Amino acid sequence: MNLKSKLEAIIYAAEEPVSIDQMTAVLKDELAAGEDAGTKDDAKEKVRAAVEELITAFASDERGIEVRKIGGGYRMSTKPEHHDAVRAFAKSLKPPIRLSLPALETLAVIAYKQPITGPEIAEIRGVDTSGVLATLIDRKLITTAGRKAVVGRPILYKTTKEFLLRFGLSELNELPSVEEFEKIAGESLRQQGLFAEVAIADATGIPDAEPEPAQAAENAEAVSAEVPKNGAPEIQTTEDSATSEEETNASEHLG
Repeated sequence: MNLKSKLEAIIYAAEEPVSIDQMTAVLKDELAAGEDAGTKDDAKEKVRAAVEELITAFASDERGIEVRKIGGGYRMSTKPEHHDAVRAFAKSLKPPIRLSLPALETLAVIAYKQPITGPEIAEIRGVDTSGVLATLIDRKLITTAGRKAVVGRPILYKTTKEFLLRFGLSELNELPSVEEFEKIAGESLRQQGLFAEVAIADATGIPDAEPEPAQAAENAEAVSAEVPKNGAPEIQTTEDSATSEEETNASEHLG
């Protein structure tokens, strides 16, 4: 067992400083299975010693980040000498996308049923979606895909390459299943979405700003009612609109 590499992965993945007790608890079975397994205190000392080795290793001038003890635990942060470079990079990134719950639902329907027309989307969601479609087009998450060969020849919509990039997908079949989406969407409505702005920790180990919390919404099940079992991505949402007029105005206040 490479204890040090596992501890490195845990500290890297943790959003908050992770304590020696937490890391020991996570790896307790592997620590107990070792040839030199001892008491619980012995296991904690092994973890502590391995973390100290990590601190020493990351202190090298060849490393751009360091492991720091902060808030009763350990976390990774950028070194002071790289502060300006990290800030310049962060400012060069695309701004986070913020969408309303109606926009999230509409985007999910398009992702699973594409190509699909506006009336078909409205039939699934039960409300007019013209304003929401304009928002998604403006965000370059969807685009037109010709017209459907039916009476009236309504416009077809599909997702874009930008959609895949924003959601970290290489192709649409990597979308989660409907069951996974319901779990993801429900959690995002209670907390914050995938596209909430993430502040980068600098040499202080503390992000510059906290993202704004998402407001609670009541219904995350409308999307999965009539979509194939592929799933949908998570995204930050604002309070759901009760009327189609509020949906239309949403595009002027989001972002």
